[in-house]
Amino acid sequence: MSHPVLVRAEKLIRVGDIVGAEAALASLVDSDGDGALVVALDDFAAKDLLAILRDFDSSKESVVSLLVLPEQFARAIVLERRYGDASHERLRAIINSVIFRADSDPGEFIEAIGAVDGGCDALADYLCDRGEIVEHFFKTGTFGFFDDIDEAAADLNDDERLDELSDPEANRPFLSHSEVSDQDWMELTWLLRYEHPEIFRDVLLILRARARAEEPQLASDETASRANEQRRPPGEPEEESAL
Repeated sequence: MSHPVLVRAEKLIRVGDIVGAEAALASLVDSDGDGALVVALDDFAAKDLLAILRDFDSSKESVVSLLVLPEQFARAIVLERRYGDASHERLRAIINSVIFRADSDPGEFIEAIGAVDGGCDALADYLCDRGEIVEHFFKTGTFGFFDDIDEAAADLNDDERLDELSDPEANRPFLSHSEVSDQDWMELTWLLRYEHPEIFRDVLLILRARARAEEPQLASDETASRANEQRRPPGEPEEESAL
């Protein structure tokens, strides 16, 4: 049977009182210690855990974010797509606030996310607006398009680079960890490539597949735009907004 505190928290979430639900969980720490909440979260529904994580980030700290275990976090974070946030800003805020918390090992969280069904898709969502930079980093070992690059990596073809990801001798950092420690997308991408290369490979391939899927729509939009330009009489300005 679920702990009474969990039952109360679940009821509060159902009525939209996320702050009250987080306070209920925090009361378990006050009464029984950190370990009690860690154990209890194993019985807490992943969707309810995510509801609390979404409402609290680095600017609004929660005891749940501080104590959630990697496996518990992974089960919850893959459900973020259900919220339909196309920008994935909330997803990035949640991941950053948890895996880069002061006492955590980001690698444990990355491994847990990569191991759960949908985890690599969640990481691809996290990096969705950085696809070109991630690709550049894969090819050159740097994030800046005008930075000095890893010449050895640049001379390889794509298949060779993908194969070298699993070779620790070949897949050595061109940039040090300290150079990319932003506790954000850059550091996460670096950790994926050099410490979790198999997960990085999967995420990279997902980003590529999404980019290819978007190409027909982008081409269609460009064709429609050119058609509109051609239909406009010479010298006639574009229609101005009434706003």
